[in-house]
Amino acid sequence: MKLSTTLGLLALMSAGSVFAATTPSTTATPAATVATATKHNSTMHCEKQAHEKKLTGDEEKKFVKDCKEGRKEG
Repeated sequence: MKLSTTLGLLALMSAGSVFAATTPSTTATPAATVATATKHNSTMHCEKQAHEKKLTGDEEKKFVKDCKEGRKEG
């Protein structure tokens, strides 16, 4: 009788620690998600502009880099 009670109590205690270990410790902040999305959209926008200007190779890379940094062409 003592053995089954002890094993049952041990099972309950270990199950509680398993659930506690699986809870997420951190969540993504909305600001970080927005910053990532903005950066991605900026890159896509700049690449689209480079494609429209029919730039290739090093010229395209330089244009996209300058565009993402907000530099004006000229």
